[in-house]
Amino acid sequence: MKWFNTLSHNRWLEQETDRIFDFGKQAAVPTGFGWLGNNGQVRADMGTHLWITARMLHVYSVAAGMGRPGAYSLVDHGIRTLNGALADKEYGGWYACVNDEGVADASKQGYQHFFVLLGAASAVTTGHPDARKLLDQAIGVIEKYFWSEDEQMCLESWDEAFTQTEDYRGGNANMHAVEAFLIVYDVTHERKWLDRALRIASVIIHDVARKGEYRVNEHFDAQWNPIRDYNQDNPAHRFRAYGGTPGHWIEWGRLMLHLHAALEARFETPPGWLLEDAKGLFHATLRDAWAPDGADGFVYSVGWDGKPIVRERVRWPIVEAMGTAYALYCVTGDTQYESWYQTWWEYCITYLIDYEKGSWWQELDTDNRVTTKVWDGKQDIYHLLHCLVIPRLPLAPGLAPAVAAGLLDINAK
Repeated sequence: MKWFNTLSHNRWLEQETDRIFDFGKQAAVPTGFGWLGNNGQVRADMGTHLWITARMLHVYSVAAGMGRPGAYSLVDHGIRTLNGALADKEYGGWYACVNDEGVADASKQGYQHFFVLLGAASAVTTGHPDARKLLDQAIGVIEKYFWSEDEQMCLESWDEAFTQTEDYRGGNANMHAVEAFLIVYDVTHERKWLDRALRIASVIIHDVARKGEYRVNEHFDAQWNPIRDYNQDNPAHRFRAYGGTPGHWIEWGRLMLHLHAALEARFETPPGWLLEDAKGLFHATLRDAWAPDGADGFVYSVGWDGKPIVRERVRWPIVEAMGTAYALYCVTGDTQYESWYQTWWEYCITYLIDYEKGSWWQELDTDNRVTTKVWDGKQDIYHLLHCLVIPRLPLAPGLAPAVAAGLLDINAK
């Protein structure tokens, strides 16, 4: 049975997308977009995080491109708050977290700044008059503080005044840099963003992960040597988990295929390893993380031997898996990827989608019951676009630019 590029399946995806957009609207607060709890209420105790606010700007830029009433006002809200409480007017860049009392975390995090870059680039596609200024500001901060010309990779973080950076180098931040760079390329057409994305993927995936059976190492020292025991005493860390995080492996696969498509759109021949490694990452994720203990679902993390460490089933890995299955199908035409896509949607319908309280549950235990070991709440709706909207688009240009260009369902019959 075929689902990909059928109008009937895409209509179902659109219905679910609108439900998710409606849920996310509740996150708007004076300082940005808040942390949503399981009932859709804002968790004031969590403060306003830069990464959530920037991701929601990106989300509602996509919604605005889809012609959703109210979405453009949320784009405006996101831009205003990124120019407001979250912006560091003294040292530049953006605070990691603020609350009603002021700045809760003044550090300057690369992971979060790359989402500002993504959100601003996506907002440009809406025609908002202040979006390009925000993008130029974000590009300036990235160029000055987070892109290392010497290393040709991205730095992890700085203190408030941008005087001290970590010796640590992170694969997670660099992965989201690739995501943002692809969209920045789409709206600026500056080739350097593709070159940088290719460089990052070549180091983390083709040079390191490929040699380790595609178990992606995310923790490095300042010389880009893998740190294999990083956070061994805190294996369930939300952003820097010990060992391998298979959800990121498969997410990398999709990003590499977007890069592959972007190069092809320039009438260039992409490096063969982009597709080869995307396949390797996909199948390594299946091998190590899908139902290794007998119950369906992707485990959160595994050791370097491929055995589960944190066995909880977090929402975003399966969402990313579906997006990558679609991307691999687009490039290869291999029906095994559509078969997996359908299997994973059946899982999500059975266990993850919450029709009663809205959105999707963020985390399940090993028996696929709701739990909160890694995550508490339904934070934002960013990852969900990767299984709801990406399967309705070509792989290039990227998400918001493609929607704005009218490419939604262009191949559907």
